[in-house]
Amino acid sequence: MIKIYNLDDIPDNFIDAPYFKSDLKTKYLGALAGSEKLYVNIDFVKPGAKSVKYHSHSLQEEFFLILEGKGKVRINNKEFTVKRGDFFAKPAGKEIAHQFINDSDEILKILDCGVNDKNDIITYPDENVIYVKKENKSFRSKDSLKNWSSDPNAEM
Repeated sequence: MIKIYNLDDIPDNFIDAPYFKSDLKTKYLGALAGSEKLYVNIDFVKPGAKSVKYHSHSLQEEFFLILEGKGKVRINNKEFTVKRGDFFAKPAGKEIAHQFINDSDEILKILDCGVNDKNDIITYPDENVIYVKKENKSFRSKDSLKNWSSDPNAEM
């Protein structure tokens, strides 16, 4: 059964930082509405804060629309100014690192939509960390094995 919801009546259990104690608040609209394959969120980024750690996805396609405010988006180590009405998509599998930065004095409000993929691998280039979503495990990429080969007959 389909139920209609209103943005002003989101239950606290579908909001991170419900009283906005942190620098980021997220309303999980898709989860509340019962979306199974898509996530639809509204992110609120306080002035002077960042939306998330700078990261890229292996399998997760995303779409962003600036609903209110202005700031910057960092994409593959370049910064672009964004303001109300700006939007872009980040295709899956392109390893496009991204992060919003609110360098203004007003809240940056972002519609953030995408495809949930339990097999997604998230890379955090600033920290050299790789997160394997399905396993809920993080690894430092600088600890990679030297001279490792997938060849079962190769000597290590």
